[in-house]
Amino acid sequence: MTPVTFTDPLLYIMFILGALWGSFANVVIYRLPKGLSVVKPRSHCYSCQKTIAWYDNVPLFSWFFLSGKCRNCGARFSIRYVLVEWIMAGLFAAVYVKVGFCWRLLEYLLFVFGLVTVSFIDLDHMILPDEFTLGGIAVGLIGAAINPERPFMPAIWGVIVGGGFLWAIAILYAIFRKQEGMGGGDIKLLAWIGAVLGWTSVPFVIICSSLVGSLVGLSLVLKRKQGMSHAIPFGPYLSLAAIFYIFFGRDLSLAYIHLFIPSL
Repeated sequence: MTPVTFTDPLLYIMFILGALWGSFANVVIYRLPKGLSVVKPRSHCYSCQKTIAWYDNVPLFSWFFLSGKCRNCGARFSIRYVLVEWIMAGLFAAVYVKVGFCWRLLEYLLFVFGLVTVSFIDLDHMILPDEFTLGGIAVGLIGAAINPERPFMPAIWGVIVGGGFLWAIAILYAIFRKQEGMGGGDIKLLAWIGAVLGWTSVPFVIICSSLVGSLVGLSLVLKRKQGMSHAIPFGPYLSLAAIFYIFFGRDLSLAYIHLFIPSL
């Protein structure tokens, strides 16, 4: 793969594309859990209901130009809107730098868009919509079937190993603790991750997400002085680990697996 440089116009196209998809992600994050259409009506202020003009809806910049307020009524817009746009823009550009212009780039861009979107939905509502998780599994398997750059069977095993591991953990937790400890959405999310990244990604994602989730959970317990049974959304940590795997974890995971199973 030819290294990407700052003179590559596709780098900036990917950044802009990511910003646009980040703007759309904000719509999905707000509307999908409420059962609202993500297509219409057009973006509007949820306080005064006035449609937002196109020049007040430019990704990355309009929030700053408007000082985070509605031009019509002065209601405040959450900084999360521009944060999601910058995250998506940065990730789209970074993925292009990592893999170049290839089939895998298309898959990873769709994957990153989905992961960022469901992470914020999970933070808000403690749910991971089936439209993304089950749909992501299907898209991941279809991608493996038609993408000449990756084999199909690792994707199948990724679904089985990823979903099966968390499903087994959930069953054992329910048996011994008599309560639900792992949501079905997390199980489907890890199966989706396995479908896109292959089964070798699953151990890395589980370990990385568990470590980060444990640290965050412990800090919340100490801050809020609540018990360890306080529920926290696990989807964002799985998503973060999957994105980290794309950039750094693949080589580490393969080296670790080959250390113990050289034939794979």
